[in-house]
Order: sequence, then C-alpha cells, then structure tokens
Amino acid sequence: MTGKKSALVVRGGWDGHQPVEATDRFIPFLEGNGYNVRVEDSPKIYGDTDYMAGVDLIMQCMTMSTIERDEFNGLRTAVENGTGLAGWHGGIADSYRNTSDYLHLIGGQFACHPGKHPDERTGAQADNYVPYTVNMLPAAADHPITRGLSDFDLVTEQYWVLADDYIDVLATTTQKVRPWDPWNREVTSPAVWTRQWGQGRIFVCTPGHNLKVLEDANVNTLIERGLLWASR
Repeated sequence: MTGKKSALVVRGGWDGHQPVEATDRFIPFLEGNGYNVRVEDSPKIYGDTDYMAGVDLIMQCMTMSTIERDEFNGLRTAVENGTGLAGWHGGIADSYRNTSDYLHLIGGQFACHPGKHPDERTGAQADNYVPYTVNMLPAAADHPITRGLSDFDLVTEQYWVLADDYIDVLATTTQKVRPWDPWNREVTSPAVWTRQWGQGRIFVCTPGHNLKVLEDANVNTLIERGLLWASR
C-alpha cells in the first residue's frame, strides 16, 4: 500500500525466548503505526539486497542460531543505508555468536545471567530469575525512548553484557556481589542502549526473556518506543 512503511520481523532460534509469541505481541503495534509487516523465520531474507533496500525497520528476535556471510552483509548494508534494527534480550544481544562482525554491529553481547544460589536451582529456566533494578541514566531523561520513565524492578534474567563505548546507554543494571559469586566487586552493565551505524539506528533492550517480562509496562513502553525510534 502506498504510503506504508515496511517492517521485517526475523524470529527464531532458542524456543525458550518465545520468539513467535513475543514478536506477535508487537506486530499489531507496528501495523497500527502504519507498517506493512513481513515475517520470516530465518535470517536468509537478509541476503535479498533488493528487498532489504526498502525495509524501514527490522524487529529481530533470533536467539543464538547462525547467519551466513551474505546474509550478514545484507543486514549490515541495510542498516548502514538507513534501515532501523531493534530487539530485546537474547533475540538481538545473543544472536549469531559465531559471527564477530554481528557483535560489532550491535555493540553489546550477552555474557551470562547469574542466577540463584546453587542450592536453590532445580534445572528450570527460573534458576536464572533474580530480583534486580533497571536504572535510568541522566541521558535518558529527555530521550524519546525513555522520557518520563523512572527506575523499575524486575524478577527475571539479569544480563551481564560485554559492550563497547560507541553505544549510547540509556539505562543500566548492576550485578551485586553475593557470598557465592566469584567476582568481588559490583559490575554495571548496559540494560538499554542505542547505536548509530551509518545512516541506521539500532535499539537494544536486554529485559524481555519471555511474554511475562514483555508485559511489564516499563519494558513494553521501552520496546514500543525503541521500535519507532530506530525506524528509518
């Protein structure tokens, strides 16, 4: 339809992050904001350079998995030419671990999510759910993604992220030191960040493990705003 923007949803990888259900949550939001939405279950579409040239926004939820060289090159070229790239949790910050150029593009990589005391673990996903706070930075006060939001608490996976200083951090989270942890001082990681790459914008929100977390009002607001901010 003339006048519509184009959004590409690429989803898949580890099922524990509910890639279908999670992206289905935000597709109506995109459609309501004037996007035609196409859904793909692999990064193969990134290799279609003619199609990618017309994409305004990529919403990616692809945990781990792999990406071929031509697919990655297509993704990076699209972003450099103005396509927005946005996502949450492992769907963007833990994708394509074996492709270092992808990690360079995103600017931050999931390293671990320290969990409960070993004696409390049962082998379920909840072993990694801990209470923590997402802290807004002063830079977030006037940013369109985070304006009006305050620090908030979650009980879910807390991402320890390895990052570079070319990301613009809007919110952080701090790993405490507990008696059983091997580190001996607190570690602060980016929890929400943006990145400018060529003409394109990248948005990452590390909270978002499953639907329950995505339904948190603060997380939902961050992602909805981040999608629109990143778009061409």
